[in-house]
Amino acid sequence: MIITGSDYSTIEEVKHQLFQEFEMKDLGFLRYFLGIEVATSPTGYLLSQTKYARDILSRANLTDEKIVDTPLELHAKFSASDGVPLEDPTLYRELVGCLVYLTVTRPDISYAVHILSQFVSATRSTHWAALLRTLRYLRGTLLQCLLLSASSDLTLRAYADADWAGDISDRKSTSGLCVFLGDSLISWKSKKQSVVARSTAEAEYRAMAYATSEIVWLRWLLSDMGVSLSDPTPLYCDNQSAVQIAHNSVFHERTKHVEIDCHFVRQHLQAGSITLPFVPSSLQLADFFTKTHTVARFRFLLGKLSMLSALASSV
Repeated sequence: MIITGSDYSTIEEVKHQLFQEFEMKDLGFLRYFLGIEVATSPTGYLLSQTKYARDILSRANLTDEKIVDTPLELHAKFSASDGVPLEDPTLYRELVGCLVYLTVTRPDISYAVHILSQFVSATRSTHWAALLRTLRYLRGTLLQCLLLSASSDLTLRAYADADWAGDISDRKSTSGLCVFLGDSLISWKSKKQSVVARSTAEAEYRAMAYATSEIVWLRWLLSDMGVSLSDPTPLYCDNQSAVQIAHNSVFHERTKHVEIDCHFVRQHLQAGSITLPFVPSSLQLADFFTKTHTVARFRFLLGKLSMLSALASSV
């Protein structure tokens, strides 16, 4: 059990009561939990899975020492028919499963893992090559950690984006979202949309609806923890058409097929749970979770996600 807070006398009282009821030990300050390493610094808490990542690389048994700058090649697209089938996909499935858990503290590999996960049931040589590239990126970034800032204010802001028709197999779009509490990244997702979007605006709007759902849940969670959010949460979108659809009270033929999402987003817009400020595509942080990027763009976006190297944090 993990007990946190700033009222140390109450913490000691709770611990004493627990000791009376259960056989347990006080292990001191949190350092390691379910494969997640926790370190403290003047700037806040640093979450990492360095040991777990090393175990993944050890299981993969890579035969070279190469490292790469990004998890996937630029403009990489994969389908279920590329390459030749693997004779035994067991290791691929095991490694992808491990990488899924690694994304708990590594948003930088979320998009790559989202892609790799789609081929666990029918794995081919191209998918294996993509997995090896992700592992080589991991090898070069073992000390990457997620910072939960000690000085952040308790306000939410979110970003939602979509890569329209990006999947070459079924032309479904990929939604990306990330949510910050102050300066700290606390939620992120890369997810293929369930239906084919017929326009960029539709794809963006579905991503917006998904992000709205996440915001509503986080606002409820924070309220349950005693954090009252009186101001609406800004949800940044880089598509003017999607923003205008949310503000337009009249449905027409162009929005009929996404009417449920329209009602959902507009309900929370009118209730004051969210606002929909426009953000230029160059500053759309959720873009990180929808597609591959150049090295420069990847590093720029990564630098905005409150991630840093454990070496840098100790300097």
